[in-house]
Amino acid sequence: MSSVQTLFDLSYTNPRGETVALQQYAGRPVLVVNTASKCGLTPQYEALQQLHEDYADRGLVVLGFPCDQFAHQEPGDDAAIEQFCTISYGVTFPLSTKVDVNGKGTDPVFTFLKDRTGGLLGSTIKWNFTKFLVAPDGTTVTRFSPTTKPETMRVSIEPFLNAANAG
Repeated sequence: MSSVQTLFDLSYTNPRGETVALQQYAGRPVLVVNTASKCGLTPQYEALQQLHEDYADRGLVVLGFPCDQFAHQEPGDDAAIEQFCTISYGVTFPLSTKVDVNGKGTDPVFTFLKDRTGGLLGSTIKWNFTKFLVAPDGTTVTRFSPTTKPETMRVSIEPFLNAANAG
């Protein structure tokens, strides 16, 4: 059905309206997270930023995709979301514009990720801060629940970092 073979065949739109090709991250591990600013899990931004700071120079890419599909917990516009993340949590990793992760308007990045993983109740994303770790090959995806603390994911991320350095 789709010509998308890897995550790196896709792109997203940043908060300034610019298209960002994921191809620039080929050969690197990518952590994609659907985020929200008014969620009980919002403090995970801090740990996600720490992963970004600790591993960016070793290849890890953290990408936040704000989503307002769960209890209206991401009500702001793209500029407000970016400002909140920067001021409240010091976020410097890339963010996308607000996206849908379920339903007819699902962003292609999340269609790709859900097609390669399943949750406890199928592929539908159930809540904010569902995390997807994409291997440097762009096709192998590991899904983590919203309640999985980013700091506990280090054991899953670290094996991919040396592979990223080899490239």
